[in-house]
Amino acid sequence: MARKDNLVVGLDIGTTKVCAIVGEVTHDGIDIIGIGSHPSRGLRKGVVVNIEATVESIKKAIEEAELMAGCDITSVYAGIAGGHIKGINSHGIVAVKNKEVSENDISRVIDAAQAVAIPMDREVIHVIPQEFIVDDQDGIKEPLGMSGVRLEAKVHIISAAVTSAQNIVKCANRCGLNVNDIVLEPLASAEAVLSSDEKELGVVMVDIGGGTTDIVVFSEGSIVYTSVLTLGGNHITNDIAVGLRTPVGEAEKIKQKYGCALASLIQKDETIEVPSVGGRKPRVLSRQILAEIIEPRVEEIFSLVRQEMVKSGFEEMIASGVVLTGGATLLSGMPELAEQVFDFPVRRGIPKGMGGLVDVVRSPMYSTGVGLVMCGSKSLQDAKFKVREDGVYQKVKERMKNWIVEIF
Repeated sequence: MARKDNLVVGLDIGTTKVCAIVGEVTHDGIDIIGIGSHPSRGLRKGVVVNIEATVESIKKAIEEAELMAGCDITSVYAGIAGGHIKGINSHGIVAVKNKEVSENDISRVIDAAQAVAIPMDREVIHVIPQEFIVDDQDGIKEPLGMSGVRLEAKVHIISAAVTSAQNIVKCANRCGLNVNDIVLEPLASAEAVLSSDEKELGVVMVDIGGGTTDIVVFSEGSIVYTSVLTLGGNHITNDIAVGLRTPVGEAEKIKQKYGCALASLIQKDETIEVPSVGGRKPRVLSRQILAEIIEPRVEEIFSLVRQEMVKSGFEEMIASGVVLTGGATLLSGMPELAEQVFDFPVRRGIPKGMGGLVDVVRSPMYSTGVGLVMCGSKSLQDAKFKVREDGVYQKVKERMKNWIVEIF
């Protein structure tokens, strides 16, 4: 199969599914040309717990994507999530050398802002500049070339457990894939579903996957808060399995087909057929009962998200409301229940801003995969490197090597 230089592959290693999305960078933007998906067996709450099972799932997803895109995949942008993710805001100041802000001054001030004490078992995966201040003039997004004597930077630092990042790279390497970079999954999802107006006005993006719920708060165009809760769609499925006394696999099917997060939206006379355990006969139950099992769990997830919003301190600055995305938000009644809990306008976020196989990926469950492709294409343009070159892989390898040396 042919290998094209302008391909970017996003690998979303999730708790319920591994998804590989192939994007082709064109003059007009990104065209999605291939997608592969396979149930995920080796993750729990967003973290790899079984290398073999994860490797197997990645291989299947990559093979499917290669077949659809008609190309070989050798390198990917991998997503990372899990309860170990932490985000903090930091601030750095430096003197401007030649009375004019240069690239060197910008990298020095970001380094200064990054100089915070981080435990040995954690590693910084993203340093995102929020704004720059030149001689008390704040709100500057691009300070290059400006005159001044003092440069300050406000940044958002995201750190992750070293071992979790290493395990993701290890799984990809075992499948013969280079990892160009590791991207925080909620950042990728935000890239795919949020508009620049929403980020400017202030918005909360809630990405509810199988094992985790990721929260990102934007204000004035920048990320100001990130958090990951270890609750997700799998918890809803388990509640259904216990409440209706049915196998977990059947509970997942029932959730997808008949699930509703708001009992008040369901007619009294609607019924569903529920398979029993151990060869017993299936039972016919009211759909209302199913909704009464789902609603408290979804409400609990939204209440915890609400607490995180208050904790962030930016609750008053969320003018454009809440955007829900992720596979679990496909449940009917989700936005309505979220509006009741958050008291903000709520919408479902689907990936946008790309061409190609748009209809295939137009679903909240593909937000992270499409976002990883978008993040990858940005760094492809920034660094002006070819995906095939080893330099980037070398960088990530060096980064991993340094982490290992630090731990041991």
